[in-house]
Amino acid sequence: MNKDIIQGKWKEIKGQLKKQWGELTDDEINKMEGTYKELEGALQKKYGYEKDEASREIESFIENNDWNE
Repeated sequence: MNKDIIQGKWKEIKGQLKKQWGELTDDEINKMEGTYKELEGALQKKYGYEKDEASREIESFIENNDWNE
C-alpha cells in the first residue's frame, strides 16, 4: 500500500474521510495535512483501534475509493 496516496490526494479525500469516520472533526482532518501517521493516530484515539487495525482500516479506505487510481 502506498502511504503517499493519502498525502498526494488529501484535498480530494478530506470529505470522504469525514463521511467514513464521522467522529473526526474538520479541525482534526485539517491538522493532519495528509499525514498517514496522523490519520492512523486519530483513528486510534477516536475509535479505539489498535495500530494494526487502524492501518487496515486506512488501507481498505484507500482501496475502495475512486481516487485511488
